[in-house]
Amino acid sequence: MYDRLTSIAFLKQISADHQNDDRSEIVVTLGDRPITLGRDPICEVAIDINMYGSVSRRHAEIRAIFVRQKFEGWEICDLDSANGTFINDRRLYSCYPLKHGDRIQLTKDGPQFVFELETCPDTTLGTNYKLRPRSQITSITLTKLLPIFSKDNNLWKKAYLLPGILTVGFVVMMFAFLGQPQLFNLTISVYISLAAYYFVYQLCGKNKPWWVILGAAVFTAAILRSPILNLFLWFFYKVLPGTAPTGQVSFISVLIAMFFGAGLMEELLKALPIFALWFMGLRLGKKWRSRFGISEPLDGILIGAASAVGFTLTETLGLYVPSIVQSISSQAGSPEIAELTGLQLLIPRVLGSVAGHMAYSGYFGYFIGLSIMKPSRRWQILAIGYLSSALLHALWNTSALVSFWLLAIVGGISYAFLVAAILKAHSFSSKV
Repeated sequence: MYDRLTSIAFLKQISADHQNDDRSEIVVTLGDRPITLGRDPICEVAIDINMYGSVSRRHAEIRAIFVRQKFEGWEICDLDSANGTFINDRRLYSCYPLKHGDRIQLTKDGPQFVFELETCPDTTLGTNYKLRPRSQITSITLTKLLPIFSKDNNLWKKAYLLPGILTVGFVVMMFAFLGQPQLFNLTISVYISLAAYYFVYQLCGKNKPWWVILGAAVFTAAILRSPILNLFLWFFYKVLPGTAPTGQVSFISVLIAMFFGAGLMEELLKALPIFALWFMGLRLGKKWRSRFGISEPLDGILIGAASAVGFTLTETLGLYVPSIVQSISSQAGSPEIAELTGLQLLIPRVLGSVAGHMAYSGYFGYFIGLSIMKPSRRWQILAIGYLSSALLHALWNTSALVSFWLLAIVGGISYAFLVAAILKAHSFSSKV
């Protein structure tokens, strides 16, 4: 039974100085595993961003073709790149079966490669292909007996080693804090919020220093604990009609109050770290802004979502959970029931932030990053992002008073808005 391919196909990079001769460098040997080309460092063929900034993070992929478990060759597929993949000077719009000598170019002025095959006339698949049987272990080495010491594992990048270690750490802390509700709630809420944020972080696919992300969350949490919050409350609740009506009220009247009191106020508050990094970048230069600040929509999404984590944790642990614990305790007279109810509130509030606070703030962050790239239309872009994110927020809060089914629909729509913004931001990212 044949299940792998002999390494007879190569991808060679053509030097810009020697495009018309045979001098080229083998960058990868093709087999049955997909090979991704792009400027993301985790790509198998990683492109230098300093030389080819127009190449997308995950630009194209070369994969083996199997038809009914029979090997038929290799194909290259464009991964919705912003500036295109070209095969023999023609733009590729989906996938293309590669032939010996095909020239591949990532963007019109990007790096060039040539696809080459060795000749194997004794095969049953033609002159260009050959299969070999399953590989056999011919020697026992230390890395085979103890894979942890293998240098090829790439544990940190491909095996999610850090998230796994953190999960174990948080589990140990939860065991340690049994019987201490406040510390247990803090531990589980931080873990859930980190897991939800990591999901958004992976979707964005852009590296951002951990201390910048943590700083955005702490910045927002600090604002909620500072006198600045009183200024927000005064303006949006006293000057603007942000106070929720009481008694028998209509859906529209509640929606209006939530739009001003929750949507506009909270989205502006959570956007403050994004604006702060934006202004710092103006003073510190383009290089700092590209790495640590806000220079594109993906930056705005990442920082906006991080800010939302700080907001959610502060609001949930500092307001909602203590309030319901106190209320249930005074009514039922049982601290155990009160603490359990508080935990039942904490989990959906923090976990749901991926379709709640993180969705609204990340969506607004997309528009802030877009306004930086399109300064001629900055105020229109900011206005659309601010108002639309505030409206989504208001719809969520209002739906909670009407129906859980409507709440689920609005949450799904909010998450769809965030994911659509992330996917769109990937097309702009290559222009940084």
